[in-house]
Amino acid sequence: MDRERFHAHVAQYEFEAWLLPYWSRIQQLANHNQAAPGSSPEQINDHNPPSSRIKDILRRGHGRYDYVKDRDASRILKDADLNVAISQCPELKSLINTILSICGGQEIS
Repeated sequence: MDRERFHAHVAQYEFEAWLLPYWSRIQQLANHNQAAPGSSPEQINDHNPPSSRIKDILRRGHGRYDYVKDRDASRILKDADLNVAISQCPELKSLINTILSICGGQEIS
């Protein structure tokens, strides 16, 4: 195997951890002011993973629809500054820096 072409990066629990830094946007979409789940998004789980937390606030606010990953993630991230999540999520930052490095771009410090 060509190890130079393999770059392992993972979201420890779920992709949705990388959406949690946009909690104010999630609150806006849900029309609910439920408190943010914590300050270290990639560490949030405790038998209640990030997708469940997003699903919960959407149900509380709208009471009628479920969290749908592709629909709601794109709504949460629409016009968002990716640096917000990068600054709070070290593994996401590492993933982005790997992509930038491979492409010859300047890594984010």
